Amino acid sequence: MASLDLTKLDIDELKQLRADVDGAIKDFEARRKREAVAAAEAIAREMGFSLKELVGEAPKAKRRKGTAQPPKYEHPETPETTWTGRGRTPAWIKEGLAAGMSLDDFLIARR
Repeated sequence: MASLDLTKLDIDELKQLRADVDGAIKDFEARRKREAVAAAEAIAREMGFSLKELVGEAPKAKRRKGTAQPPKYEHPETPETTWTGRGRTPAWIKEGLAAGMSLDDFLIARR
């Protein structure tokens, strides 16, 4: 392997070198993975199977599908500012509660 004197490089050259090395590593790993899959497929074929028959399809990541919730609470002075009642409590709710209001005072259905 060729030796490289890094002390002679400026910051931009060092960053470019790092990017080039990262890209080369990624390419190497992808190539090795393709080679491993090809070897596994060849062995499976020799035995009379396909690789998919032996290992099945890779499961796809399941994504939670949330349903949008209708707003349950609204700001008393600006009704377009709403909150569903889920997640972090908005500051305007916290301020109202600290001022002695109840959560029921913010209910949309109550108005």
